Amino acid sequence: MTNQKSDLHVHLESMASEYPDRWTVSACGVTGSRRSIPALLDKNANSPGSNTASVLLISGLSGSADDASLARLALESIRSDDASPGIHIRFSAIPECNPDGLRDLSTGYPPTGEFFYNAEEPEKRYLWRWICFQAPGLILELRSGETVSWRSNEAGSGLTSALAGSGGLVENGSLLAALGSGSPDGLGLIPGLRLTSPPESLDDELGKLWKVLSDQPVLREASPARQVLEARSARSYLEVAHILASVYGYQLDPVNYTQGVGISGRLQLYELTKTGESPASGIVDLVEPYVSGSAPMFGERVGGANLAGLIWGHELSAATGDARYSDLIVDVANRYQAGADGGAPPPCDPDFRTEDMFMAGAMLGRAFEITGETKYLDLLVGFITGGNIQQESGLFWHCRPTHFYWGRGNGFAAMGLTETLTYLPENYPGRDTVASMYRKLLDGLIKIQDPSGMLPQVLDVPGSYQELTATCMLGYSLARGLRRGWLGPSYQAPLDRAWRDVSQRIDGEGNVVDGCASTGVQATLNEYLDRPAVFGFDDRTGGMALWFALEMHRHQG
Repeated sequence: MTNQKSDLHVHLESMASEYPDRWTVSACGVTGSRRSIPALLDKNANSPGSNTASVLLISGLSGSADDASLARLALESIRSDDASPGIHIRFSAIPECNPDGLRDLSTGYPPTGEFFYNAEEPEKRYLWRWICFQAPGLILELRSGETVSWRSNEAGSGLTSALAGSGGLVENGSLLAALGSGSPDGLGLIPGLRLTSPPESLDDELGKLWKVLSDQPVLREASPARQVLEARSARSYLEVAHILASVYGYQLDPVNYTQGVGISGRLQLYELTKTGESPASGIVDLVEPYVSGSAPMFGERVGGANLAGLIWGHELSAATGDARYSDLIVDVANRYQAGADGGAPPPCDPDFRTEDMFMAGAMLGRAFEITGETKYLDLLVGFITGGNIQQESGLFWHCRPTHFYWGRGNGFAAMGLTETLTYLPENYPGRDTVASMYRKLLDGLIKIQDPSGMLPQVLDVPGSYQELTATCMLGYSLARGLRRGWLGPSYQAPLDRAWRDVSQRIDGEGNVVDGCASTGVQATLNEYLDRPAVFGFDDRTGGMALWFALEMHRHQG
C-alpha cells in the first residue's frame, strides 16, 4: 500500500503526459501530515457551453487501499480506451482523497469552521471547498465491494433509474449527501452517484454510466453549483466593483491599508462611472476627525500598514478640491528616511518585509506625483531594489530571515513593483531593474497559478488553500502591466483565469471566499499553512478585489 500511495502522483503525471491536451495534474488539498492530495484535472472541466458532462471521480475517503485500487483501475480503463469514456464527457479525478489514511473521512459533511487548520481532519475542509468551486456536473464516488450497487444523493436521484442495481440514497452526513442538498458553500447542488463494485465488474458498470451520460443531453447541463459560478463570472467588471463598493470602504478605525484601499476604490469607481451619488461627502465625514486632529490618526507604534491607510488622500483632494487630503500623503512620505548602512528606510521593517514594498511603493509614489520631488522616488527605488529577497524562481521570501513563499507576501511584492513602475518616469535611474524584478515575479507566479486561476496560500506547497487576496494582487498587477504596455499579449490568458475565479468567489453581497486572515511574519511553514481563511466579509480582500475589478475595467472595459 505504501508503494501505491507514493507513486500515485507519478501515475497521474504519466496520464497527463500521454494526453497533454486533455489533462493536467493539480492538487486539491493538504493532509494532516502535509502531503498534497493529487488530482487529475480535465483542462476543459469548467468551460461553459461545451455540451459535455463534467464528471469528477473520487475515491478512498475511508482510507481503504481497496477503494484506491479500484479508482486506479478506473483510470486505467479510461486510459486504455484512448482516454475517452465518451465524446460528451470531461473526466477529472481525485483517486485517493485520504492518502494519509489515519482516519475514516467518509462522514461528517459539510465540515464547519476551522478552514483550513483543523488539527484532526483538515482534508475534509480542503476537499469540500475544492469540490464545491470545481462544481462538476456529476460526482462519481467509487467504493470496493463484493456486489454491485448504485446509490445517489438527492440531486442525482434521477440518474439511478437508468443504472442496474440502484440502492437508494447515500447516507446523511456523507460527502455526496451534503453536496446534493441545501446550498453548499452558498452555491448550488452537485449531483452525485456512488458505485460500489468488485474489480471484475467495474468496466461494465462504468460503461453503463458513460452511455447514460452520452445519450441524454439533459445530463450534460451544468450543475446548479456551476450555474451559480458561471452567472457570477458573467458579471461585468463594473457590476462586481459596484457590489464591492457597496460593502467596503466605510470605516477607518484603525487607520490601516485594509480600510484605506476600499475607500480609495469607492472614489475611483465614482470617478470612472459618474453614476449615483458621489461618495466624497460621506468619506469627508468619515475621515474628518483624523484630518482635523480631534482624533489621533495613529497609535504609538506606526508602521507602513497604518501609513498606507491614507492611500485615498490624493483621490479625495481631486474629488473635493481640498488639498489637505493630498497633504496627508506627503506627510506620510516624509516619515520615510534613508536606512542606515543600506538598510530598509524607516518606518519599513529592517528585515525588508514584502508588505512594505506595497506600502512604500503606494505612498512614496503618490507623494512624487503630488509634489514632483524626486527624493521620494530615490528612497523608493533604493528600497525596492535593495532588499535582495527575490529568488532565482522570481518568488520572494516573506522577509530576509523568513524563507517562506507566502502567497499574499508575493502579492504585496507584485503590488509594490506595480505601484513603483506606475510612478517612475520612463528613464528614471533604476527603472529597468524594477521592471525586470516585476516581470520575473509575474513569470514565477504564473507558473504556480492553479488551472482555475488562483494562487495558493503557500506558493511551493501544492494543494495549500486557494487564497483570494494574493490572486487579486496578481490580477491587478497583470492588468496594470498590460494596460500600460509593460507586458506582452501572452500575459492576457493568466489574467483572464485570475479574474474568472476571483469573480466567482464574490457573491452578490460582497462576501469573499478564503482570504487569508491577518498575517505577520511566521516562524514555521505550518504557521503559514494554518492561517485561517475568511469566508464572508473581509475588508482586506474586498478592497483588493475592488481595485482589481477597476483595473480590469480600465484595461478591457
